[in-house]
Amino acid sequence: MKNYIAVDIGASSGRLMLGQLVDQKLELKELHRFSNGFIKENGHDRWDIDRLIDEIFKGLEIAKKQGIENAVLGIDTWAVDYVLIGDDGRKLQDPCSYRDSRTANSIQELTSEYSKEYIYKKTGIQFLDFNTLYQLYEEDNELLDKTDRIMMIPDYIGYVLTGNAVTEVTNASTTQMMNLRQGLFDDDLLKKVNVTDDQFPKLVDAGTKLGKLSHKWYRQYDIPKCEVVTTTTHDTASAVVGTPGKGDDWAFLSSGTWSLLGRELDVPENGEEAFKENYTNEWGAYGTYRFLKNIMGLWIIQSIRKEQNNKFSFAEMAEAAEKVEPFQQFIDINDERFKNPSSMIDEIKAYCQETKQKVPDTTGELVNTVYSNLALFYANELQKLERITKKPINVLNIVGGGSNVAFLNQLTSDLASVRVEAGPGEATAIGNILVQMIALGDIKNVSAARSIVSASNGIRHFVPRENYYGEVLEAYQNYINRKSEGTGE
Repeated sequence: MKNYIAVDIGASSGRLMLGQLVDQKLELKELHRFSNGFIKENGHDRWDIDRLIDEIFKGLEIAKKQGIENAVLGIDTWAVDYVLIGDDGRKLQDPCSYRDSRTANSIQELTSEYSKEYIYKKTGIQFLDFNTLYQLYEEDNELLDKTDRIMMIPDYIGYVLTGNAVTEVTNASTTQMMNLRQGLFDDDLLKKVNVTDDQFPKLVDAGTKLGKLSHKWYRQYDIPKCEVVTTTTHDTASAVVGTPGKGDDWAFLSSGTWSLLGRELDVPENGEEAFKENYTNEWGAYGTYRFLKNIMGLWIIQSIRKEQNNKFSFAEMAEAAEKVEPFQQFIDINDERFKNPSSMIDEIKAYCQETKQKVPDTTGELVNTVYSNLALFYANELQKLERITKKPINVLNIVGGGSNVAFLNQLTSDLASVRVEAGPGEATAIGNILVQMIALGDIKNVSAARSIVSASNGIRHFVPRENYYGEVLEAYQNYINRKSEGTGE
C-alpha cells in the first residue's frame, strides 16, 4: 500500500495529511497540524517561511515514528505570494503577505497606463490589489536587480526540499501575468513590473514529478524516503479536484479563509460581462479553468474569534449565530475595509452604524451577521455565474471548513434555490493527494478520482425550503446595486 502525504498550508494553519487507497476508498489521517500567520517585519506583513518548512519536517518525523518508511509527497498553499531568490540560491528576504498594505493603490497606478480591459483580455484574471502583478509593481527595484529566480510559495518549498525549481501553472495563473491564449508569462506585463520570464523557473503542469528529497535532509532529520510530486500547488485548485461534482450543472464553493465560488470550465470566459463582474479564469488541473469569484470568506469569522482570544470554538460560534434572527443588516462582505482591519469586530459595528442599520453586539449577533451576508453574497453570485456561463446550476458543492457550518449551508440553499451538497471538509488535502495518485498511476483520471471522493466521504445534503427569505435576496441585491452605483446606502 502506497503512502501519500499532502502538505496543505493555508493562511491561518497548515497540516500534513496521510492518504491511502484502500478498497477504492481514500482513507485520510492527520499527521501534524500547525498554526500560520504573518508577522510584522520592517514595516511589512511577512510570512515566516523557514518556520513553515521546519513544521513540514516535524510532520515527516511523526510519519516515520508511525512506521511510514516511504511516501509520495505533494505541496499546496495559498496563491499570489512569492519568494525572491538570489544568485546563491537562497531567499533574499521573507515573503511579503498579500494582506500587506503596500499594494493599496497599485491597481489604479498600473492601470493608468495599461487599461483594465487590456489586462483582462490578456490574462482573464480578476482585479485584486494583492495579485502578484501589483506586488511586483511595488517591489524594491534594487532587490529585483539581485533576484535570480522568483518562486511562488509552494514551488519555493518544493525547491528547498528537493533542490529542483519549477513554476506550477495552477498557481502561476493567479499572478495576473500569464497570457491566457499563449499559456506563457506575458512579456508586456512583465516589463511593466521590471521582471523577465527567465526569472521564473520552467512552467509545469500539475502532476509533474519534481524529484526526491535532498540527501542533506536525511542527515538532519529521521524522515521517510519521499518522492515529491508537483501537485495542484494552489490550494483552491486542489480543493476543486477534491470536489465530488457530477455532470455539468454543478458549481463549487471552496469555503475557508477565502470563499471561492465558481464553475469548472473547459474553455476560459473573459468576455465583457465576466470582466464587468470581476470573475477570474485561474488554470485548473488537466486543462480546465476555475471560473470563479473571490469572496472574503471565513477570514472574518476567524478574526472575530481571534479578537475574543479564541474563547469559543467555531462550532460554538455557529450555534450562537443560529439562535439569532438572520438578515437584520446588509453588509458588502467584499468591502476592502474587511481585508485586514485592526479590529474586525469594530469594523463590522462601524459599517452598520455608518449605514444606519442595527449594530450587532453579542458573539451570536456578530457571527450571524457574517453568515447571513455570506449566504446572500453566494446566492447573488450564483445568479451571475449562471448568467455568464449560460448553463443552469442545480447543485452547489461546498467543500472545505465552511462545509461543516450547517446553518450557513441551509441559508445558502434557501436563498439560491439550489441543492447544497456539503463536504468533504478536507477537499484541499484530498485533491492534493488525488493528483499525486493520478501521477503515480494508482487512479486513472480526475473523473475516477471524484467517484472515489463520493464513495469515501459522508456528503450532507441541504435542499431549499419553500418561501424562506424570498424577498430578502432581492432587497439585498438592490442594496448592493445602490452601493456600487454610489447612490447611497
